[in-house]
Amino acid sequence: MQESKMFTPRDVTVSGTQFHIFPFGAFKAANLSGELAQLAIPLIAGISALPTGEGEDPLDADLEKIAPALSGAFDSLSGDKVENLLRKLVLNKNVSVDYEDETVYLTEELMNEIFCCDIMGIYMLAFEVIKTNYGGFFKKLGNLSGSVTEKVSTLTKAAGLRNTETST
Repeated sequence: MQESKMFTPRDVTVSGTQFHIFPFGAFKAANLSGELAQLAIPLIAGISALPTGEGEDPLDADLEKIAPALSGAFDSLSGDKVENLLRKLVLNKNVSVDYEDETVYLTEELMNEIFCCDIMGIYMLAFEVIKTNYGGFFKKLGNLSGSVTEKVSTLTKAAGLRNTETST
C-alpha cells in the first residue's frame, strides 16, 4: 500500500531548527490560494530575478539568497494580512518542529520562542510551506513562454494590482 502524501512531511531547517512540513489537503490549499496570489506576484518577481545556473529552479535557491525577495513580498501586504496568512500557513497542525528532544506541532508560543528577534526566520518557514504546497504552480509558471518580466506584469494586471514603478 502506498503511503499517503498528506502524512509524508518535507523536512527543512530554518534558523537552525528542524521543521517537518505536511502538505495541505486539497481544499485547504485551494482556500489559501486566493490569499497567496497577493503574496505570490511580488515573490515570483523577486525570486525569478535571482541569478541561477541553466536549468536550475529559482525556488531551489538557498533561503538566504531569497530572503530580500521574501521580505519584500510580505511587505506588500498589511500587517494584519501578513499575520493572518502566516497563522494559516504554519499554525494549523501542518508543521511540526523538533524542540527540546521531542517532535511537536508548531504553536504560537513555540513560534514566539523559536523566532524571537528573527522575523526573517518566520518568512523563510512560510516560504517553505508555500513551496511544499504550491511548488508545482511556480514550476509551471516558470515553464511558460515569455520573459519573467512579462509574466509578472501579466499576473499583476490579472490580479488587479497597481504598478508600483514610477516612470521618468
